[in-house]
Amino acid sequence: MRKWVVMGSVLVLAACTDVEEGERDEVAGNANGEDAMMEEGESAGNTQVLASNLEAPWAIEEEDGVFYLPQREGSLLRLEDGEVTEETLDLTEEVVQESESGLLGFLLDEEFTENKRAYVYHTYEVNGEMNNRIVALTHEDGTWTEEEVLLEEIPGAATHNGGRLANGPDGMLYATTGDAELPEAAQNTDSLAGKILRMDDEGGVPNDNPIEDSYVYSYGHRNPQGLAWLQDETMYASEHGPSAQDEINLIEAGNNYGWPEVEGDETAEGMEEPVIHSGDETWAPSGIAVHNDFIYMAGLAGAAVYQVDPNEGSIDELTEDCGRIRDVHVDGNSLYFLTNNTDGRGSPGEDDDRLIEWSLNGSE
Repeated sequence: MRKWVVMGSVLVLAACTDVEEGERDEVAGNANGEDAMMEEGESAGNTQVLASNLEAPWAIEEEDGVFYLPQREGSLLRLEDGEVTEETLDLTEEVVQESESGLLGFLLDEEFTENKRAYVYHTYEVNGEMNNRIVALTHEDGTWTEEEVLLEEIPGAATHNGGRLANGPDGMLYATTGDAELPEAAQNTDSLAGKILRMDDEGGVPNDNPIEDSYVYSYGHRNPQGLAWLQDETMYASEHGPSAQDEINLIEAGNNYGWPEVEGDETAEGMEEPVIHSGDETWAPSGIAVHNDFIYMAGLAGAAVYQVDPNEGSIDELTEDCGRIRDVHVDGNSLYFLTNNTDGRGSPGEDDDRLIEWSLNGSE
């Protein structure tokens, strides 16, 4: 059953404003909105900037303390021991970056330590038209080489490309796709647009997918950009609404999530209602992550990291003065998030964009 959005009081704020020595205890209450941002390596209370001067980074992947950060214009960065280096990305199709398209989702294989395999979702051109593709890469000596095309000719456009990749608890690879500016495609199960897709790690269609011989796992999506599972393997996705009416949905195989027929608290037979939606407010949600059955969600227009309790249907802001947030990642009790103030829609500070670490201790 859908739960109404309940905007709770702000919890422990991870402030991104610069602070002087001796002001650490006051940082949680500092909401002055000024542009003085923390610099790389500097900490404010339980917050630390790990990397700065990034260019519209889109995803966070991490293995044994090493971070991999794709940037929308087509580069892939590695952060290790405080040093950021650009690695070589050898693709057979050129990354096409226009507005919201480009190098989007990036995902390490669950056996990456042994097989050095990863997956990427990016925009490219087919006969002059924008499409998206999912390919497998292998990593060796600082170079990521395309080894296998898992799926291509996913409809693309300047906006509404989806792009998130995730490893499911069932061992399958999941991907979100946007409606590619063709809302009616989201209801067409023969189209790959406006869907959550499910495949094996070689691009095959699993036998237990809800539609025979189809990658489509769920449909009726506008522009989903976050995927995560709770400890009980319940699957959730975040989704951009058309004007406000952003959503968090509980995803089940074969279900229709309504776009463009319904949005927000509208209902229709055979179409799922969101667990929580933003109403007249705008979150512009992107990546999500789970910790202790809370969902942590990146907000672009909302300019915040949100903590969502899907059981209570409540949502709280955790950050202030950081600007647009594109992705979140949780490892242990550390929450990592990427700002996206250089994506053409924000107001970047001199050190934007940044990868920021924040301790979750005391936030729940």
